[in-house]
Amino acid sequence: MLSPNASLEPPAFFLTGFPGLEKAHLWISIPICSVYLVSIAGNCTILFMIKTDRTLHEPMYYFLSMLALSDLGLSSATLPTMLGVLWFDHRLIHFDACLIQMYFIHTFSIIESGILLSMAFDRLVAIRNPLRYTSILTNGAIIKIGLGVFLRAAFLVFPCSFLLKTMRYGRTNVLSYPFCLHQDILKVVRSDRRMSSIYGLMVVLSSMTIDSVLLIASYIMILRTVLSIASKAERLRTLNTCISHICAVVTFYTPMIGLSMIHRYGKNAPPAVHILMANVYLLVPPLMNPVVYSVKTKQIRTRIAKKLRKEPS
Repeated sequence: MLSPNASLEPPAFFLTGFPGLEKAHLWISIPICSVYLVSIAGNCTILFMIKTDRTLHEPMYYFLSMLALSDLGLSSATLPTMLGVLWFDHRLIHFDACLIQMYFIHTFSIIESGILLSMAFDRLVAIRNPLRYTSILTNGAIIKIGLGVFLRAAFLVFPCSFLLKTMRYGRTNVLSYPFCLHQDILKVVRSDRRMSSIYGLMVVLSSMTIDSVLLIASYIMILRTVLSIASKAERLRTLNTCISHICAVVTFYTPMIGLSMIHRYGKNAPPAVHILMANVYLLVPPLMNPVVYSVKTKQIRTRIAKKLRKEPS
């Protein structure tokens, strides 16, 4: 393995596994690899069910398929370097490759945030205007929403890569994780990083922060509508249609907030804590989303059970 002190041109970065646990990397890779396999298999199953079952060709499931695609993209962006570090101790990643990985990780994260907001809008329309649900969320409207979510993320994150490419780096650029994140790359910058730091904050504020505020506003409107329903049983039935989405929102935003808090206030925390939180942030949502929707959504659960029993739909 090339030494971190070697002179590299163009700059290169050295990824970090679990400091102090290098001898156990192979064992650590077993649960991590299992999480990847389950998340990939789960999201592929969701996509297959929605594609092949015409009864699932509805707005809610179209948004769910977008969520599954973003989860697959996020898993695919982190898997190669994660397993490279844990299996082969391959820590070297070239500058451009690191920027590309960073771009896709943050792009898919913002896409997922936008899709979760779109799914909240879907639930709001379904509950407040059930008779106009399919006329409001037409196939054309869903395509426009999905395209808007993708383009917003793609264009917001691109300048981050450009700004990082214009900065100077030292001979030793050791990152904190087995993958490249914007805030982590900024730590090893040897020139003025204020512009990139400010822009990174603007990206977060204009995407995930706005999305979270609109998510809360959507659920306030949903709760007001539900509470206006006279029947208690009908209120519970209506709220039950939102449980899967609420779980998806919690599993996405909780690790993200935890990672942000660790970055800001946990500077004295052991490196393993930082790495664990980063892995939870990137691994848990792709793992839990298909599990939650398979368990809590009756239509998908029923179709999966029929496929497993090889019964006709």
